[in-house]
Amino acid sequence: MDSINKNQPEDNFENLIGKEALEKIKELADKAGGCFFCTKIVSGEAFATRPMAPEKIDDAGNLWFLSASDSHKNKEIEADPAVQLLFQGSSYSNFLTLYGKATISKDKEKIKELWDPTMKTWFTEGQDDPRITVIKVTPTEGYYWETKHGMAVATVKRLIGAAIGQTYDDSIEGEVKL
Repeated sequence: MDSINKNQPEDNFENLIGKEALEKIKELADKAGGCFFCTKIVSGEAFATRPMAPEKIDDAGNLWFLSASDSHKNKEIEADPAVQLLFQGSSYSNFLTLYGKATISKDKEKIKELWDPTMKTWFTEGQDDPRITVIKVTPTEGYYWETKHGMAVATVKRLIGAAIGQTYDDSIEGEVKL
């Protein structure tokens, strides 16, 4: 791998597949609490982004959101279902990016399952608001970055590395594939 990683004396690259990938996605998404939900993913052009929080991540790795039928996001998904979700759990660690395909439905049972009373801020008529839609994002690829042993160890390693002029960080990164 041609990158700064070649200066790293420790192995800091690990791809995760299947159950391990799903656990990492859930862990990092939970730490972040929310994400930037990006649409209009076209190379070389500005994409549209807004903060959102997944209401659920199911056992297949799908991320579930509630959204308004008249939102820009829904219109953009209808035109192109490719999306990217960007998670950041802390200032220096717990990063996750997921690309995927989004679908929109008005599944009443799923709305009921995902409903949280605070959603009434956006859907003033409650669970039966006619504007509520469900967005399901099915990840197609992803990548994560985090520390192996937590921020305290990572900070000490970086300080030692800076003092002796070597790359010592406690990072680990890799692809996530469900």
